[in-house]
Amino acid sequence: MTSFGTLMYTWAKGRLVGTDTKGNRYYTERSAAKNRRTKRWVIFNGPAEASTIPSEWHAWLHYTADKPLTDMPRQPWQKPHEANATGSAGAYLPPGHDLRGGQRERAAGDYEAWQP
Repeated sequence: MTSFGTLMYTWAKGRLVGTDTKGNRYYTERSAAKNRRTKRWVIFNGPAEASTIPSEWHAWLHYTADKPLTDMPRQPWQKPHEANATGSAGAYLPPGHDLRGGQRERAAGDYEAWQP
């Protein structure tokens, strides 16, 4: 949840730059800053979770790019952005994990345990 102070600052000084596919909104200061970089920030659509920010907006937020990289064509090998699911129901659990029954395949026959 966005704090009241951030919402007031956004209302008073913010200029909407754009939104991403998740509904996060990205802002910058309306007027150019004197003797410092112009502030950039995001207001999340839902809980504040940094891993929901796609790479094209991450580059802009961290001053790596002057403008969002949303105009760049997507390559066929690029997957859609997904938030980090660690600790949630959608987290990856490898075969043999306790939450997947704790049973895994036996090691291959070419495995030899290390002996000192």
